[in-house]
Amino acid sequence: MTRPRILIVEDEADIRRFVRLALEREEMTVFEASTAAQARIDAGTRRPDLLIVDLGLPDYDGKTLIREVRTWSAAPTLVLSARDHEEEKVSALDAGADDYLVKPFGVPELLARVRAQLRRSSLLSAAGQASSTVRFGKVEVNLATHETWRDSEPVHLTPIEFRLLSALIRGRGKVLTHKQLLNEVWGSGYADRPHYLRIYMSHLRQKLEDDPIQPKHLMTELQVGYRIAGI
Repeated sequence: MTRPRILIVEDEADIRRFVRLALEREEMTVFEASTAAQARIDAGTRRPDLLIVDLGLPDYDGKTLIREVRTWSAAPTLVLSARDHEEEKVSALDAGADDYLVKPFGVPELLARVRAQLRRSSLLSAAGQASSTVRFGKVEVNLATHETWRDSEPVHLTPIEFRLLSALIRGRGKVLTHKQLLNEVWGSGYADRPHYLRIYMSHLRQKLEDDPIQPKHLMTELQVGYRIAGI
């Protein structure tokens, strides 16, 4: 089996070494870059399966790097940053990051998030060749025919509900920010109406979750956005 290729973009040598050792113990191939400029070159030549990026790089902000790489690479990006404000998380996710982990962090959580992103990437790669039917929990969704079932019983979803569910499914577990979902489901003129998401996510949970109050699949990332779990 091919070893996952990970590019660490971090200017602090001790953190790079710490992360590298943790990943190498999981039999991953690791490359290091201490600047955004070097990371740009390595991302193009090394073709990593995943990037781990610090936002506070010495030459320019990590979000700028993420935006640039995202224009030509689909490799998932995990942000490691000491910036713990929700605005920073949202900004990084809007720039194209797939997940955000605040420093200091533990090895088990880091590895769990890396594995999750690699799985999601693998699923997305296979999705182009697979059936249009997706399952999570007791729910089955056909993205081609716009049909939804729960416990083998058909579920009626409104067009907006189905567009929202489809956007989450296409994310395959990635946290999608309020802005991303509003743009995709309602259009660019609705970016300042997050209450739309709360209303329609509540509708979806009522129709698809066993316990809408404690959902297991249609998950909230507080003050950031939503994601789907269990696909």
